[in-house]
Amino acid sequence: MKPVKVLCIGGSDTSGGAGIQADLKVVSVCGCWGTSVITAVTAQNTKGVSGIFPVSPEFVGKQIDVVLSDIGVDAVKTGMLPTEEIIQMVARKIKKYNLKKVVIDPVMIAKGGKTLMQQKARKALIKELIPLASVITPNIPEADILSKMNITSIADMKKAAAKIYELGVRNVLIKGGHLAGARKSDVTDVLYNGSYYEFSSKRITLKDIHGTGCTYASALAAGIAGGDNIINAALKAKILIASAIKYAVKPGKGYSSANVFGALFKRT
Repeated sequence: MKPVKVLCIGGSDTSGGAGIQADLKVVSVCGCWGTSVITAVTAQNTKGVSGIFPVSPEFVGKQIDVVLSDIGVDAVKTGMLPTEEIIQMVARKIKKYNLKKVVIDPVMIAKGGKTLMQQKARKALIKELIPLASVITPNIPEADILSKMNITSIADMKKAAAKIYELGVRNVLIKGGHLAGARKSDVTDVLYNGSYYEFSSKRITLKDIHGTGCTYASALAAGIAGGDNIINAALKAKILIASAIKYAVKPGKGYSSANVFGALFKRT
């Protein structure tokens, strides 16, 4: 049997809650075969990030070449891309292999506030990578940066999505989890691709859940890889992330982590 394949490009998270570790869990739960390219090694736990060691752009490129020359891919999901040179390398490989189903999670700041993307890298993301993407999935703080707005409402999310869309991406999905002050009872995400779509779920009153962005974007990539259109893929990803937050686990003394295995996950 030939599996549906999702290539996850991003940083390693030693806590297991986000990054490549989270990506591969999500892709597997969604019934796809996950491959990975490591862009950075981090030292982190549930209390925060203690250190980041970027992989050389050349070795990032080599990882991509080796995976795609043998296994191939049905969709790509990018996460932490810490340097300008790494972003340029990823963009170059996307062009080389003519990859069309590309989901970008623009990871800029860690849960604890640690900067995960250099300033030059942000500019490279906007100029070189976003125009190659089929969908980008910023949270509110990331959408603030990309749209140069201060988002405080659903209406602002729609305006920001339209501005980000003008950067050349085909679909913009802004996640509304950080918009607690505006709508306390639910979480609404806004998708824009020339038309607006909203996806809402009941807000779960848990704070500081690690790995939600990675989980959402990876689920979206899995859906697209399997042939779903963007609307159906976004709906399935929304359902999965709501469940992953509901069944969040607390592996350490700090943040809880999204749990895509739901009630089947063993607890002690």
